[in-house]
Amino acid sequence: MENFSTMSKSAVKISLDLLSNPLCEQDQDLLSMVTALDTAMKRMDAFNQEKVNQIQKTVIEPLKKFGSVFPSLNMAVKRREQALQDYRRLQAKVEKYEEKEKTGPVLAKLHQAREELRPVREDFEAKNRQLLEEMPRFYGSRLDYFQPSFESLIRAQVVYYSEMHKIFGDLTQQLDQPGHSDEQREQENEAKLSELRALSIVADD
Repeated sequence: MENFSTMSKSAVKISLDLLSNPLCEQDQDLLSMVTALDTAMKRMDAFNQEKVNQIQKTVIEPLKKFGSVFPSLNMAVKRREQALQDYRRLQAKVEKYEEKEKTGPVLAKLHQAREELRPVREDFEAKNRQLLEEMPRFYGSRLDYFQPSFESLIRAQVVYYSEMHKIFGDLTQQLDQPGHSDEQREQENEAKLSELRALSIVADD
């Protein structure tokens, strides 16, 4: 978007610089052409700014809002990972006592380890179940969330380029000389350039 804005601002500046050129004061036809160009560039710049504002509202801002969900999502994943580590640590402790000879002290420690494991396992299973249920819904909903933004972006592009076609079509009609082909215009430009080159003030030393 910044490139579009920069280009249109540059085009407006060029047309303003041309209008302030002394040549326009001396040649009415040139002044008319530059004035038409300046009007077209200002129309383009105004419409471009409107497009930038529309994209900001319908695409960029929804993207930012969608991105704001990720910190909470990442935190839920981290909490699940921490619960998994705690579960694995206590599960390994239980398995260690289960492998030992079943003496009184070992059975007491095994019972205690299993009691410690139970709430930790339930906590992990709850967090894991929540992610398994909600993550697919989260990823599945992103298309529904972004579809209006994509549609707005496409419509904005269609309207923008249609308007650009109209602006430059109008400009072409104002500047165009009836009955002149591109080849004829090129020949005329070359002839005028040759005249300029023939002037002593631009002649090669």
